[in-house]
Amino acid sequence: MKLLIPVLILQLMLISCGKWEEKNEPHHEDFTNRIVDAKTLKELETGKSYLSVYSRIYSLSEHKTHNLTVTASIRNMNLEDTLYITKAKYLDTRATPIHTYFSKPIYLAPLESVEIVIDELDQAKGTGANFIFDWKIKPNSTEPFFEGVMISTYGTQGLSFTTQGRRIE
Repeated sequence: MKLLIPVLILQLMLISCGKWEEKNEPHHEDFTNRIVDAKTLKELETGKSYLSVYSRIYSLSEHKTHNLTVTASIRNMNLEDTLYITKAKYLDTRATPIHTYFSKPIYLAPLESVEIVIDELDQAKGTGANFIFDWKIKPNSTEPFFEGVMISTYGTQGLSFTTQGRRIE
């Protein structure tokens, strides 16, 4: 009987470990179900925002770096009105366009958020990558909020920080 309890605990531990397996597939938000007709956006106020993100940062010196997972969060802070994102362009350290995340405008309902995730292993963008977001809102509506969350873990150590977007037009 004394042996049965440790064996059962070990089995439970092994079963629970299987449920926590990490999938190494990148996160891809499905924007296709959010597409809107560009013609419906003509009467709206336009804006452009800049968000700095870091897929890699320096540590100790310019010769050692840490890779980071980036989450670019797009948030509609409006309580009543829809936000429309017409473009999300990702640029590397030298401002070379890397990827445009959708070719047609998408919507975010009031208080809704969507994310763009850059995998920690995707290091082509360097230490000074950024996003440019083009957006549209009803006149006098609350502007969108853009936030970058960067994180990395190694063993028992973790590193995380955030950046906030700024309107540039």
